[in-house]
Amino acid sequence: MTLHLDFVVRLADFSLCVDLTIANGQSVAIVGVNGAGKTTLLKTIAGLVTVDEGRIVLDEQVLDSADDDEFVTPEKRGMGVVFQDYLLFDHLSVLENVAFGLRARGIGKAEARVRAREMVASNGLTELAERRPKALSGGQRQRVALMRALAVRPRLLLLDEPLSAVDSSARADLRAALVQRIDEFAGTTLVVSHDPTDVMVMAKRVIVLDSGNVVWDGPVTDDGWRSR
Repeated sequence: MTLHLDFVVRLADFSLCVDLTIANGQSVAIVGVNGAGKTTLLKTIAGLVTVDEGRIVLDEQVLDSADDDEFVTPEKRGMGVVFQDYLLFDHLSVLENVAFGLRARGIGKAEARVRAREMVASNGLTELAERRPKALSGGQRQRVALMRALAVRPRLLLLDEPLSAVDSSARADLRAALVQRIDEFAGTTLVVSHDPTDVMVMAKRVIVLDSGNVVWDGPVTDDGWRSR
């Protein structure tokens, strides 16, 4: 599976222009200052923002093309997404939140609950299965959001500042748990982060955005990205 990104997105006062190829199994960090276009990049890949020029192709499947007027809806892209604020549903339990992505992809209610329960159990959170998000800590909410993303068995995992809402006292443990999940994930991972430590432990490749343009693309072991 290879992800090809060659597109332009124009917003009110901002344009994002990328030309990137990301190979299967790569873990890639997207970094840059606020307003550089990092979240817009993830949203465009996820199908929440459409391209104005060019196209997005995943494993030879065109997901979005301005020229051919092709567009695959988000729920059919085979992606798992964790946004900065997690976007859990307050009226649903942990189990129901994890099952939501499966239901949105057409999985029957009974099967979705079975798979969600297996995911919750494998993460050691069975005792929290019936709790609502408001009764969870920031770290627990992060784990639920990640479980929901992985439950759909995605081809591509998109993480937008996945640890930013976590208390600093729990950050190291959650970072280690997240790294383990990324290592176990067979697909491709794109993670947005402002934290150099997150970048170093979660990614093998770093892409730096500045004002909507790629200004650095290289291995995480090359310190050049830190000065961008």
